[in-house]
Amino acid sequence: MGASLPDCPQTSNLLFDPSMNSARVQLFHGANQPFQMGTVLLPDELHPGEVLVEISLATICGSDLHTTEGRRSAPTPCVLGHEAVGHVVSSARDGIASGQRVTWTLADSCGQCAPCTRWHLPQKCEHLFKYGHAALTDGSGLNGCYASHIVLRPGTQIMTVPEALPDAIAAPANCALATIVNALETLPDPCGRALVQGGGLLGIYACAWLRHRGVREVFCTDLSPQRLTLVAEFGGIPLAHGTTPPTVDLVLEVTGSSAVIPDGIKALRPGGHYVWAGMVHPETKIDLTGEAVLRKCLTLRGVHNYAPHHLAAGLDFLAENHTRLPFEKLTSPPLRLEQLNEGFELTRSRQWQRVAIQP
Repeated sequence: MGASLPDCPQTSNLLFDPSMNSARVQLFHGANQPFQMGTVLLPDELHPGEVLVEISLATICGSDLHTTEGRRSAPTPCVLGHEAVGHVVSSARDGIASGQRVTWTLADSCGQCAPCTRWHLPQKCEHLFKYGHAALTDGSGLNGCYASHIVLRPGTQIMTVPEALPDAIAAPANCALATIVNALETLPDPCGRALVQGGGLLGIYACAWLRHRGVREVFCTDLSPQRLTLVAEFGGIPLAHGTTPPTVDLVLEVTGSSAVIPDGIKALRPGGHYVWAGMVHPETKIDLTGEAVLRKCLTLRGVHNYAPHHLAAGLDFLAENHTRLPFEKLTSPPLRLEQLNEGFELTRSRQWQRVAIQP
């Protein structure tokens, strides 16, 4: 699928060398500026509940691309990146031991506020901390995944990665896949036919997950013929741009564009569900009448991020299906951490759904 990449290392599971006292990091200094390599001291000791992880493989999420282009704000300098798999170096948490291969939720939550306890929305915690979105001066400074190490905080849910699951397939699970599991947790009854708007990684995961959930026909629209070809390999039925979809029970928006909303409303049956999971940018203003929703008795749902059980379900899904579905086609061969700037250029080329970075 993608172009060959020179000097790309193979994925390795080597553990941390205890003689090292610094982590290597790629520092983000602001929009439209190149990343710069730096070092951050490893903590002498961990606070209760913290876990030090050596990153085996990270993947570049589209949200980080938006940050580097100035479409999202971030404190500077900082270490971006939130999709990764790694090995535990040291742990100050019961149940987590050195050597375990793990991934983790992209945010840390307190577990005590109303969103965490009563509303079942830990991703909206009143004290939320998001990896890849924190200043270098916050805590240890090892707050993002474009680095050799990361310090996971006490309120972060850490999960072991199934042994047979390759790093490149597991790494994007803690963002894109877990979000899709959340978005499609509640389906209308009946739900025999669905439309996915967008054939990027979210859309590909959605097609595979809906088929896994028993939806008979999953249509997918996208402007890119190449993306639609890949969609078909994950159970989706490609619809060329401009093709009118059949009437469906469920529509999922993962394009990030509000321009698709009228088509989604039109495609839904009376009583259908419309889930929005891609329009997380302020420029996505919606031109929609209440009548269009009310007369068809539609249910609208907005989804942002996920709760820990969604990530757990996503990992189980990958473990069960990674030999049946070609997930390996979604991620590039790994680039070195020092090649992160080239990795972002490769991400912009859209040759791959995810570009892999190996420290």
